[in-house]
Amino acid sequence: MRLRSPYDREILKLALPALGALAAEPLYLLADTAMVGHLGTEQLAALAIAATLLTGAFTLFNFLTYGTTAQVARLSGAAEHGQAGRLAAQALWLATGIGIGLTAVLASLAVPLVDLMGGDGHTGEMAVTYLRIGSLGLPFAMIALAGQGFLRGVSDLRTPLVIVVVANIANVLLNLLFIYGFGWGLAGSAWATVVAQLGMGAAFVAALLRAPASSRRPSLAAMRPLARIGSEIFVRTTALYASFLVASAVLARVGDDALAAHQIAFQLFVFLALVLDAGAIAGQVMVGRALGAGDADEAYRAASRLIWLAVAAGGAFAVIMLALTEVLPRAFTSDSEVIDELHKIWPLFALMQPANGAVFALDGILIGAGDTRFLMWGMLAASLLFVPVALTSLQLDWGIVGVWCGLLALIAVRLGTCLWRFRGRRWAIVGATRVPA
Repeated sequence: MRLRSPYDREILKLALPALGALAAEPLYLLADTAMVGHLGTEQLAALAIAATLLTGAFTLFNFLTYGTTAQVARLSGAAEHGQAGRLAAQALWLATGIGIGLTAVLASLAVPLVDLMGGDGHTGEMAVTYLRIGSLGLPFAMIALAGQGFLRGVSDLRTPLVIVVVANIANVLLNLLFIYGFGWGLAGSAWATVVAQLGMGAAFVAALLRAPASSRRPSLAAMRPLARIGSEIFVRTTALYASFLVASAVLARVGDDALAAHQIAFQLFVFLALVLDAGAIAGQVMVGRALGAGDADEAYRAASRLIWLAVAAGGAFAVIMLALTEVLPRAFTSDSEVIDELHKIWPLFALMQPANGAVFALDGILIGAGDTRFLMWGMLAASLLFVPVALTSLQLDWGIVGVWCGLLALIAVRLGTCLWRFRGRRWAIVGATRVPA
């Protein structure tokens, strides 16, 4: 790998603000958790239930960002700025519709959903209250996803970072005012989040409407490409989360120690994935723009460099994780049996990171190229391999090692299929719009 490349500066220019914006969401929840935690254990448990449902809805519809980024970057590369603005308007309409639909579903089904999550008694009642209030912010959260997608597509990653950081600061201040100043308790935390999301959504609407557009009227025909890409990314994301859900369900039957160790490793996996995903966003922008400009070779060269950098970052994570084998687990737990379970999978977890780097980079590259149908089928194939391995681990008493060997196989399948697709270049279709290969 070359130590320097003409693409490195732009990759960093795109990835660093993307990382800041990505980190804002967990910080959002962390601030809420810290303040609600001082209200009492029941309030914190209620927040955990409601936040899990709200975060799940937010995550599963992140295609509003990724799908918009890919198509806007392609149109921007082709200098079709009016069409890019029109697509931004369609993303706004689609996000608003999805957000209103999610609000209606979560508000009306709050009681059975909380029951399904195990919430009962006073804790369950508070979770229902939080969920119903918090669901009011989902239309604005969906608009923010679409807004980030558009701005990333036109290579403006600074504006989303500023908007998200300001929204986080507002959320903290409003939490303090509503929870402690007005004495609204847990409901105050929910209202603080809604108000902060409203402001964030309004800022992204303003950014979307500033873009020159050939038309801003809602058009089902214009939304159809977004919906197609969205459905494929939705299936891909759902399959990945379902795999981790199966892993947790299996280990819950193995024992509390194994499940606790898995939870620690999974949270570290999510954190490192967030860092690596910043590079994937750079890939979406650079590849989409180059293909839109009609330069498939430029897209391939930029993508190749991104993959090498992502593997190097993953390798650095692996070295750090292995060096901290005796230290880092103790930062999360003092239970010797949980630490023993973590030590069983720690080498697997650490050595997985270079492959993770390549997989996340390839994800971004193929999303940027609009090759989401392939990603969907590849993820489904990987998940269908993992589930039998996880269930066999339970039957043959392989424990946490068997489950994480299955997760390693899942990553290996994704890496193999995505590399095969990348090297074949069938994804590199040039032009302002993509016709699936």
